Amino acid sequence: MPRPKLPVRRSRPSGRPAFGFRVSALGFLPALSLLLCSPLLASSSGVRLRDLVVIAGARDNQLVGYGLVVGLAGDGDKDPIYTQQTVANLLQRYGLSVPATTLSSKNVGAVLVTADIPAFSKPGTRLDVQVSSMGDAKSLQGGVLLQTPLLGADNRVYAVAQGPLAVGGFSAGNAGASVTKNHPTVGTIINGALVELEIPATIVQDNTVELLLREPGFTTAALLADAVNHTFTNSAQAIDSTSVRVRMPPGAKDHPVEFIAQLEALEVTPDTPARIIINERTGTIVATATIRISHCAVSQGNLTITVANTLTPSQPNPLSNTGKTVLAPSTDTKAMEGKAGIVSLPELPTVEKVASALNALGVTPRDMMAIFQTMKQAGALQAELIIR
Repeated sequence: MPRPKLPVRRSRPSGRPAFGFRVSALGFLPALSLLLCSPLLASSSGVRLRDLVVIAGARDNQLVGYGLVVGLAGDGDKDPIYTQQTVANLLQRYGLSVPATTLSSKNVGAVLVTADIPAFSKPGTRLDVQVSSMGDAKSLQGGVLLQTPLLGADNRVYAVAQGPLAVGGFSAGNAGASVTKNHPTVGTIINGALVELEIPATIVQDNTVELLLREPGFTTAALLADAVNHTFTNSAQAIDSTSVRVRMPPGAKDHPVEFIAQLEALEVTPDTPARIIINERTGTIVATATIRISHCAVSQGNLTITVANTLTPSQPNPLSNTGKTVLAPSTDTKAMEGKAGIVSLPELPTVEKVASALNALGVTPRDMMAIFQTMKQAGALQAELIIR
């Protein structure tokens, strides 16, 4: 029976130009960059639904397992309590009964193996795995993971991992001098796990498909439902800020994959919240294009306090009995405060004006963070401020 072809009409809303500005200054942090992100370029049509949503039921699952990495050339676990017992249990599987206390573990490391198994993964498909040392092994470089069952939350084995590790770091040297780059105790095995059991997943319930937004928002959910209804009339309904329920039209019930593919190909321009994120650890500020700053005045000045400790030699008197030179400490403290000027900022409705005003102030990274926080407290910053 030929499959029915469902009509697809794609809406192409126009976007707004994107602007990017970078403000760098020397200060207490290495550098602070301000990135102003605006919606889509005017030539683009929007964002595909597959990049905005996930299908309810088509979710990944996490797997974990405990295993051994061998061949570590003396870099294995130095604390052999559970490592020796694990090796003894392994040998017992092959008919060798060896006391755990008589084994050496300097070439062996106990590890935890983790992986994510996507929905609909069939037996025989391969997964990438991450291997992390759980003991005191110095490095996993050059090691080989022995066959390790990977269990789900229900303690069932869904995959089996094995193979040589790829470690993106190294450690070399001895107790006197050593050098370490990245994390040599964490490695990966590309396609190192074989799926043994498929995890059942249901994506269609009561002839409906539920779309879950990656970034929840009531406006975006309403726009998404409107885009779907524009193609499949009266089929979508926004349930809340996260989910949109879509009823499958007649003729698509027997072909859910084709219907979902057409849904994912639809395009919509999502609503971008007014948000400023400040990361003090990396010195980065990211602001969306929808931020607004009301009319306000900003005073920016710097206070510098310098404390200098010096040692002044004091020579003994010619007739002194001590005959020793003494170093007398002295402290010099200075305080310098830069001239503070009040800069009037008019209402700034666009991202380029916001960036130009901040550039004109010539502030340091710490001052820029303080200005944003004070603007928010004064009610002049019309955006969500997130400090990480």
